[in-house]
Amino acid sequence: MHFNFKEIFTVFMVLFAVIDVVGNIPIVIDLRKKVGHIQSEKASIIAGVIMVLFLFLGKSILNLIGIDVSSFAVAGSFILFFIALEMILGITLYKQEENNPMTASIFPLAFPLIAGPGSLTTLLSLRAEYHLENIIIAIILNVIVIFIVLKTSAKIERFLGQNGINVIRKVFGVILLAIAVKLFAHNIKILFV
Repeated sequence: MHFNFKEIFTVFMVLFAVIDVVGNIPIVIDLRKKVGHIQSEKASIIAGVIMVLFLFLGKSILNLIGIDVSSFAVAGSFILFFIALEMILGITLYKQEENNPMTASIFPLAFPLIAGPGSLTTLLSLRAEYHLENIIIAIILNVIVIFIVLKTSAKIERFLGQNGINVIRKVFGVILLAIAVKLFAHNIKILFV
């Protein structure tokens, strides 16, 4: 076992920035208005299960189609780069599909809003650099934070205000941009060795 608090914290912050649950509070509030009630526990648990399963099965799926983790990590760094640009510049590059009120807790909340392309790509990218047990702990911690944020989203929005949420999104966008550059630099060297 390679439990490392620094690794857990780094992975937690990367996932927290990619998932951007605080920045998605307006979307959560909007969903709540449309469907009346969101099952925070169900959405959090399903998102966590999707992320852990992808963490374990993602590499096998890649091997099956002949892609190594470093190549995927480089591709993932581009996705993180574009997500960071969305957060910093306030633009939308990825278009969400229409909501289905019957399954709002699962789609689009658990997937793809929480456990979406960005977070799943990030998990495999992180797996190339960090120990598995630290990533799993970071996922569990993120699921707990996601649950708390979903449960208290209306209060958080009132407390932070729209400007506060925008500032948080931009700060995490810059952090994510730096992480994307680091992931790219680390894995591109491996590809050309």
